[in-house]
Amino acid sequence: MQIGIDSFAATVSDPATGLALSASQRLNNLIEEIVVADQSGVDAFGVGEHHRKEYLDSAPTMILAAAASRTQHIRLSSAVTVLSASDPVRVFQEFATLDLISKGRAEIVAGRGSFVESYPLFGLKLEDYDSLFTEKLELLLQLRDETFVHWSGKHRAALTGQGVYPRPLQAQLPIWLGVGGTPESFARAGLLGLPLMVAIIGGDFRRFRPLIDLYREAGQHAGHRVDTLKVGIHAFGFVGDTAQQAGDDYYPGYARMLNTIGRERGWSPPNRAQFDAMTAPGGPYLIGDSQSVADKVLYVNEVLGGISRLSFQMTNVALPHAKMLRAVELLGTKVAPLVREGLLVR
Repeated sequence: MQIGIDSFAATVSDPATGLALSASQRLNNLIEEIVVADQSGVDAFGVGEHHRKEYLDSAPTMILAAAASRTQHIRLSSAVTVLSASDPVRVFQEFATLDLISKGRAEIVAGRGSFVESYPLFGLKLEDYDSLFTEKLELLLQLRDETFVHWSGKHRAALTGQGVYPRPLQAQLPIWLGVGGTPESFARAGLLGLPLMVAIIGGDFRRFRPLIDLYREAGQHAGHRVDTLKVGIHAFGFVGDTAQQAGDDYYPGYARMLNTIGRERGWSPPNRAQFDAMTAPGGPYLIGDSQSVADKVLYVNEVLGGISRLSFQMTNVALPHAKMLRAVELLGTKVAPLVREGLLVR
């Protein structure tokens, strides 16, 4: 199992002063997080895509390319690429370029995103939400497999055999399908034989097992090999020297971030008791000391029938940079080895 980190490059306020870091400092801090993750043994790092004031990741491949030049081993991924609002040709070109810069470490997690600002920003209609994604995913996969593409669709000008360059270093650029909780999305990933990245931000991990089983069944029915039907999980996670410290450090920024989103979506404000219940054994958050987090990773692997990657959503809008770097280091040097040891024992 690979252990990864996902970041949404949210703007961060210094908890001591309440002042927001400059955009330049925040992005350079994020690149340092990726460098420390690489040095600590974390397997993958994903950067999201948003087109909102609170985030700085509207051009995630730029961030990943900057990190590529300072890292050696870590896989560099989107988390997710909002494919519905993007031109698949440009997406492929950008990630192929990233793959060349990183010497074969680029990956795409393609999805529709949980925010909708990109649709009016790029002149798209929200009512085309699903047809945009379906059509553009088809084209992206064809671009991956063919240099000279013949293709036509509803939402983009046709391709009539033009060559699409550059080509990536990897023989086949990895493309995961990012999904939430709809059965249709799980089945689609299986039918296409694409690795699956499941965003789990609440609820019991076990409730996703039927959907993951559906993905595997659809994939096998379509003739795809079992070993190609990989499952990744994206979930809130954070590691501290003690479980109490991890919760105390992570909660303030977590609460602020969820309050901001919750005001738009009608969610009830979070409270510490609910948060602590989420971090308890069986809860959906992987937050605690190294051993408790590793134990929960192994639990998630077991209840979901085996997973290939677990990506920790560690974004926090009110956490000192030094504490984030420490959490990244602990994830790579403590949690990942404990997980690998536990998998061998089981």
